[in-house]
Amino acid sequence: MPAKSISTQADGKTFEQLRQECLQKKKLFEDPDFPACDSSLYYSQSVPINFEWKRPGELCENPEFIVGGADRTDICQGALGDCWLLAAIASLTLHKETLTRVVPNDQGFDRSYAGIFHFQFWQHNRWLDVVVDDRLPAVRNRLVLLHSASNNEFWSALLEKAYAKLNGSYESLKGGSTLEAMEDFTGGVGETYETKSAPTDLFNIMKKAYDRGSMMGCSIDTPGPVFPKHNIDRMDLILDLSAESEAQTASGLVKGHAYSITGLEEVNYRGKKVKLIRIRNPWGQVEWNGAWSDESREWNVIDSSEKKRILQNSMDDGEFWMEFEDFKANYDKIEICNLTPDSLTDDTKRKWEVNMFEGNWIRGSTAGGCRNFIDTFWTNPQFKLTLLHADDNNDKCSVVIALMQKNRRALRKEGLDLQTIGFALYEAPADEDHLGKDFFRYNGSKARSKTYINVREISERFTLPPGNYLLVPTTFQPHDEADFIIRIFSEKAAGTMYDIYGWEYWKMSSYELRIALKAAGMHLNTKLLQLLGLRFADENYDIDFDDYLTCIVRLENMFRVFQALDQSKTGQVNMNILQV
Repeated sequence: MPAKSISTQADGKTFEQLRQECLQKKKLFEDPDFPACDSSLYYSQSVPINFEWKRPGELCENPEFIVGGADRTDICQGALGDCWLLAAIASLTLHKETLTRVVPNDQGFDRSYAGIFHFQFWQHNRWLDVVVDDRLPAVRNRLVLLHSASNNEFWSALLEKAYAKLNGSYESLKGGSTLEAMEDFTGGVGETYETKSAPTDLFNIMKKAYDRGSMMGCSIDTPGPVFPKHNIDRMDLILDLSAESEAQTASGLVKGHAYSITGLEEVNYRGKKVKLIRIRNPWGQVEWNGAWSDESREWNVIDSSEKKRILQNSMDDGEFWMEFEDFKANYDKIEICNLTPDSLTDDTKRKWEVNMFEGNWIRGSTAGGCRNFIDTFWTNPQFKLTLLHADDNNDKCSVVIALMQKNRRALRKEGLDLQTIGFALYEAPADEDHLGKDFFRYNGSKARSKTYINVREISERFTLPPGNYLLVPTTFQPHDEADFIIRIFSEKAAGTMYDIYGWEYWKMSSYELRIALKAAGMHLNTKLLQLLGLRFADENYDIDFDDYLTCIVRLENMFRVFQALDQSKTGQVNMNILQV
């Protein structure tokens, strides 16, 4: 059974509670948390034109939530540079069970209509239920952002609005990775392949991913993001949030643009097997015009029934086929979101165990930067992980480590963007506290992320011997702050993952207080430790994280007082009371 979603509304009310209130009052819902005003659109500039926030019933007759089933042709990009999101939505429509989770089917424009809709997204290991009203930005009675090819269909536009609310504004959706949205739709694990350095069996890897229900996207590198400037009645001049020009190639492909991968096939062509891949442009138009495009002569040689099955009702809808070798030559990056961490390079399916931990990099405390900065690297958060048992039929442990920074898109309006992140894994010495500079100076990592990069999540797959390991997640530069979560996937149950200070689920035993304070640089006598245990431990002798921080602050303040008093009398600190 899927995990229960959590209401994100400020007043704590659920979608159903809010809908029933509106029906009883005979009023349409107006969302106080994401109002129909300029701040929901922009955070960095003033609005250049007066948008009208219109409900679907004001834009057309007989509006419908979904017309004839949600499919990838329902996603047409408007004047916002969020093609990465739209590519993920197009992939979402290919997976009906997942789609139903993200887009619940308990809503519409029937008798229960109250101007309120809801959508569910995975965020930092939780499912959130996001409600929105159905007031959408329009100009001259036309939607200017994401819309469906059918003028009376609104599920995709409302989904975009809910995702904008989750991230703070529509402008916050400008530019991004398709993988980010795919993970938010599934809670899955992402992998990225560079086509120019991919495995030789890349087609088989992608076909396996497609058959397993994985979501996939692709893109062509360019210096910056772009968005379409066609068929939107020049509204791009009104809501130009990407400030980039098109980079369309002669072959009809667009650089710096996110596409969704919607199919892979092998066909018989002139006596040999040809590998084909189907791709969709979220603009809903502008297609590849080379071999195997919609009207290309290659299709004339294919068996008629095969051609009909593969092409279906092919039209100028932004979706096209191309030969896989042409795909690799033209596209640079492939993003795959797997519903489980199963490897795409073999046929083994595993039951994965998951450990998750949250942490943060704090300037002057735990933001030590990468190993290039050896003087501060050791101050980063350090997590111990025990891999207890080897995989079945193997003497090593399969493990996937995924490091994700939290809430960075929503923090853009405060001038904060993605940090450049990575991690390293070390063989952990037995029975040692927080490891210092000398350990990292003389011991190399056993595994690490391939690179440091400014993406929301970086993940790597490793095969390691059973044993005790130390995981050190870092930003590239020291003093860069962010919150993060770590997900550890292993075939066999791993020992509990905890940070080196002794925290587990943000609690620790009062018996471990001496170790935690020592790791923080504080050495207390027994009497003072006893008093702190009595003051901050609960009935189970546990101390939660907030109380631990309070304890640290009070100790520091007490030390300063004693230091000032002692220095005023003797010029010395009373080291019998507290040593720092």
